[in-house]
Amino acid sequence: MTTAAVQRKKAPAKKRNDFWALGKIDIPFLLLVITILTIGLVMLFSASYTYAYYNEDGDSTYFFKRQLIFAVVGVVAMLLVSKVRYDYFKLFAIPAIAVSWLLLVIVLFLPATQGGFHRWIDLKIFTFQPSEIAKLAIILFCAWSMDKNHKKIVGKQLSPSKFAHTVKELSGGKIVVYESFVMLCLYAGIIVVTAGLVYLENHLSGTLLILAIGVVMMYLGEIKRHWFVLIAVLAVVALIFFVLNPDLLEKYAGERITAWLDKSYEPRGARWQTNNSLYAIGSGGLFGTGLGNSKQKHLYVSEPQNDFIFAIVCEELGLLRAIGIIILFVLLVLRGIAIGLRAKDRFGALLSMGIVFQVGLQTALNIAVVTDALPNTGISLPFFSYGGTSLMMLLFEMGVVLSVSRYSRLDKN
Repeated sequence: MTTAAVQRKKAPAKKRNDFWALGKIDIPFLLLVITILTIGLVMLFSASYTYAYYNEDGDSTYFFKRQLIFAVVGVVAMLLVSKVRYDYFKLFAIPAIAVSWLLLVIVLFLPATQGGFHRWIDLKIFTFQPSEIAKLAIILFCAWSMDKNHKKIVGKQLSPSKFAHTVKELSGGKIVVYESFVMLCLYAGIIVVTAGLVYLENHLSGTLLILAIGVVMMYLGEIKRHWFVLIAVLAVVALIFFVLNPDLLEKYAGERITAWLDKSYEPRGARWQTNNSLYAIGSGGLFGTGLGNSKQKHLYVSEPQNDFIFAIVCEELGLLRAIGIIILFVLLVLRGIAIGLRAKDRFGALLSMGIVFQVGLQTALNIAVVTDALPNTGISLPFFSYGGTSLMMLLFEMGVVLSVSRYSRLDKN
């Protein structure tokens, strides 16, 4: 053996930097994200230019320009995040929950902004909703903790805690507390506290979305299935109770439920936006009036660039193309689930499926509101509705899914 060969053999191996993700990115998922984002930007410009002209000193492109900047920055961030090994996001699971709670408390003490609600933190350069951070924080914490405590969640071992010991003593040994029940209480407590803080912002749709995300994460995390029967019963009872007694909710929420049930209730007030949304959808027909030709966006649907942008989509593009957009969202969710099911570990699976479920549920709720299938709760349409920081957060989440995809066992072409 030569001297050079001996030196190569004895030389210590270089330590590989495992911070950056290896493997190919999932091209179908990336293309779906870019396609939906592009359509969303085009429709945002079309839906917003009249409103922007009258409310932003004659600048018809005001909302589009700002959204485009956030979209470009967000896509760059998405691609950078996709290069980071998703394992490192475990480090932020507990800090993310703590920061989101802190921000949700802080926003309650800040001056009310849009609509008189305490939902936004204004940093002068931009504003953001802490509830957007809270949604991702719940997913990240549950994915990390449910992966770490999987044996406790699915096992049948008794809890060694003092609480469990006290319960057993007080019941004379008749009641025992399992570790799985303790874990259920932990997740339920964190989800309820987060949702409660969002509700204090007068943000009913955000509250419901976080509760739904939390329940799905518990289901994916293999919490005992019989608990979901109880959750479903409680949800149905609560839904019926508040629909029949809307006055018990915050005034803004109660009025919206009343307006949803009574189609003649305040046609120029509480039902104004919903009625004009239905007019827009109906006038679009199967093939639409043509891109840019909406009539309802001309100050009939208030702020058409936000929660009711899908009504303008239906009016200009027609029912058939609107269904095509819905199919794109469905494909995005299904691809994200496929990435999760073939992820290399439980954390990646929970993270990916939790994120795409959030997108899917938020899309479904928005469309249900726009079509008057649900009360007007003020929930945005992902990739379409105006909101720069919300869009960037969404693209960040897509980057996380793409990071998981680099290690998933599926065809990525």
